[in-house]
Amino acid sequence: MAATWQPKEEGLNEICALLEQHISPASDKSRIWQQLQHYNQFPDFNNYLAFIFARAEGKTVEIRQAAGLLLKNNMRTAYRTLDPGYQHYIKSELLPCLGAPDRHIRSTVGTIISVIVQQGRISGWPELLQALVQCLDSNDLNHMEGSMDALSKICEDIPQELDSEIPGINERPIDVFLPRLLQFFQSPHPSLRKLSLGSINQFIMLMPSALHLSMDRFLQGLFALSNDSVAEVRKLVCAAFVQLIDVRPSLLEPHLRTITEFMLQANNDSDEEVALEACEYWSTYCQAELHLELLRDLLDRLIPVLLTNMAYAYDDESLLEAEEDDSLPDRDQDLKPRFHSSRLHGSDEARDDDDDSFNIWNLRKCSAASLDEISNVYGDEILPSLMPLVQAKLSTSDDATWKAREAAVLALGAIAEGCIRGLYPHLAEIVEFLIPLLDDKFPLIRSITCWTLSRFSKFIVQGIENQKGHEQFNKVLTGLLKRILDTNKRVQEAACSAFATLEEEAADELVPHLETILQHLLCAFGRYQRRNLRIVYDAIGTLADAVGAELNRPKYLDILMPPLIAKWQQLSNSDKDLFPLLECFTSIAQALGTGFCQFGEPVFQRCIVIIQSQQLAKYDPASAGVQYDKEFIVCALDLLSGLAEGLGSMVENLVAQSKLKDLLLQCCTDDAPDVRQSAFALLGDLARVCPTYLHPSLSGFVNAAAKQLETSQLAESISVANNACWAIGELAIKVRQEISPIVMTVISCLVPILQHAESLNRSLIENSAITLGRLAWVCPDIVSPHMEHFMQPWCIALSMIRDDVEKEDAFRGLCAIVRANPSGASGSLVHIGKAVASWNVIRSKDLHDEVCHVLHGYKQMLGDGGWEQYLSALEPGERDRLLKYQI
Repeated sequence: MAATWQPKEEGLNEICALLEQHISPASDKSRIWQQLQHYNQFPDFNNYLAFIFARAEGKTVEIRQAAGLLLKNNMRTAYRTLDPGYQHYIKSELLPCLGAPDRHIRSTVGTIISVIVQQGRISGWPELLQALVQCLDSNDLNHMEGSMDALSKICEDIPQELDSEIPGINERPIDVFLPRLLQFFQSPHPSLRKLSLGSINQFIMLMPSALHLSMDRFLQGLFALSNDSVAEVRKLVCAAFVQLIDVRPSLLEPHLRTITEFMLQANNDSDEEVALEACEYWSTYCQAELHLELLRDLLDRLIPVLLTNMAYAYDDESLLEAEEDDSLPDRDQDLKPRFHSSRLHGSDEARDDDDDSFNIWNLRKCSAASLDEISNVYGDEILPSLMPLVQAKLSTSDDATWKAREAAVLALGAIAEGCIRGLYPHLAEIVEFLIPLLDDKFPLIRSITCWTLSRFSKFIVQGIENQKGHEQFNKVLTGLLKRILDTNKRVQEAACSAFATLEEEAADELVPHLETILQHLLCAFGRYQRRNLRIVYDAIGTLADAVGAELNRPKYLDILMPPLIAKWQQLSNSDKDLFPLLECFTSIAQALGTGFCQFGEPVFQRCIVIIQSQQLAKYDPASAGVQYDKEFIVCALDLLSGLAEGLGSMVENLVAQSKLKDLLLQCCTDDAPDVRQSAFALLGDLARVCPTYLHPSLSGFVNAAAKQLETSQLAESISVANNACWAIGELAIKVRQEISPIVMTVISCLVPILQHAESLNRSLIENSAITLGRLAWVCPDIVSPHMEHFMQPWCIALSMIRDDVEKEDAFRGLCAIVRANPSGASGSLVHIGKAVASWNVIRSKDLHDEVCHVLHGYKQMLGDGGWEQYLSALEPGERDRLLKYQI
């Protein structure tokens, strides 16, 4: 049937006419899309597309290309379900197009071929390899280019496919193609040099044996291409060296000086993309910790290049953005996509103080990142090369040199961590010099000064202890607050972010300035457009975290809460601008504690409504009136956690008559890991403050949490398991014996985690050890018969935990099961001793007495000789720490 397939004239004309409309800018796209969907129902529609693409010589290239791109999309979704005869027809029509005279057709056929190989693998198309090789060997430029284009796309999409055994073929495809690709390095045609090198670069990470064995030839080829007349080829040479030094630095060692000299030269290339690719080398080199002496010798020449490249390029998008004042509304494309991080119990969340993830990576940013990395490796050694250049640039004052001044301020920020020792004696002077630049006429100098000052926040706050330092802190604080109210959007963003960093360092030192800070932040809140408004929320939330309960005063709440509540009421439940506001309220609720009571009811009810509507939207968006977006659920759960943490037992008044219990149980079994992660964080927080409310659904919650600890689930999300584990422990110490039916199920999940501690997340290990201890404390009779199976890894994990209340609970469990089954721990006495010795001091007197009792019991059991032998197995420091238990 398919072997003799021929298109019908009528069908061919209809589809060509539709494709002509499809590519017309003025056409009705939705109507055409519906018609295409209609044609897609015919089993041979893709044959028509293949015929038009390959053979419709009388049609325009645009129509043929449109047919090819539609065919490509259909192959991605439907290739495997096509009739084998139709598959064969399509493939046979595509191969002759590899040598098509028109380069657009050649490029499109390469894309379709790569998609078909992804769906049906090389083994499903043996004729392809033969056709590609014939074209490569043909000496006809069109055929060579078409074959190379298809091959480069296969290398990019599925390189591992070319390094696999193909039934019926003696060699792996890579063994056949690699010598030909290397030969093309010498081609007089730039397109072949570029495509062949780009293809080989796709294999560097995989490093198949064929490439490893040809490494000398590959490196010689790279050296030959390093001065290629075509910038794209030079860029690919740089990319190859960056990848090689990242994954196989040892292969480059004999040539390292030559390569590094070349990269220094390329970092100064007239083509910015080549320079950018070369600039990536320095960070990778430093991270690989290769011959540091070699790079040290080049720093005098490298640092001026980096500093020059840190100046804004004339076409940098930021120069245009810098002209925008805050009266201009944000465009949709100005708004960064934002992602909320689910709550994680037991982690310290780090702030990224220079979030450029949304902006385009360019030579300026890469040069600054390289200087930062170099400063972290070589420290103060770079200052003699760098500082005279920085000082020279900063000493200029004319308008023409503002970009050089800005780059010098950026350089000071980039080296703030790595060179802190060498800078330290001059820091007060540097900060004093930077403060006036906050008022510079050029907005990008004002914004970079905010960032650089934030990099010195720790020093600025430490200086408060002396009079001069106190004055300087006040100047920086005042300067940043003034810039928060700048009319320039870029400066507003930098000032707010810098202020949030200063808040984290300053904490209580901000209290005397709270009224002024709140007035400025809330003034900004009233002025800012949508994008920067998110950063104000962050600054307010960070302020609440920093000063805590100090915020809970009427004069501060009167400034802070009315504008936030007005915004809260203004935003709909489906508006994504609600996310940062929910996060901000979370921090405020935690800071105000019971002071948040007056705002608790409406906030709580809104969270419940958001979760309900989103859970409905998941299955029936029309009834819910909103589109499903799990982030709304995650943010709402996290705010409820903040309420539970802030209001404590008073939250019971809010939850008592609500549907939260059922909603939470649904969230604990949701298919999205971040929803489950936040749900278990809330479960643990509620267990602490209102366990009675959870009681009717106890077994459902504990079973859902235990399921997250199964080995099969761990690979999917460690963070979910971490929170689930912690929540079980919190429930256990509140409901005590009532958790007994599920104890062994949980223990059987915790033990494998502790036994494989070296390969798992530290927070999960700590929470597993604490939860096991809490279960042992409340149900010692159930846990103690099994203690020999977990005692040693458990004690190792306990000894890694810092002294706190949770560790006390775990040791109460240890003492309880040892009392219940003393002989069960006899094979693990050294580990118990090491765990006890890990305490600096046990603050709880009753726990201290219990530990003494356990140790004395074992001392009696072993006798004097045995006890001395036992002590000798411990480290001297551990023996000394055990003496405080009167043994």
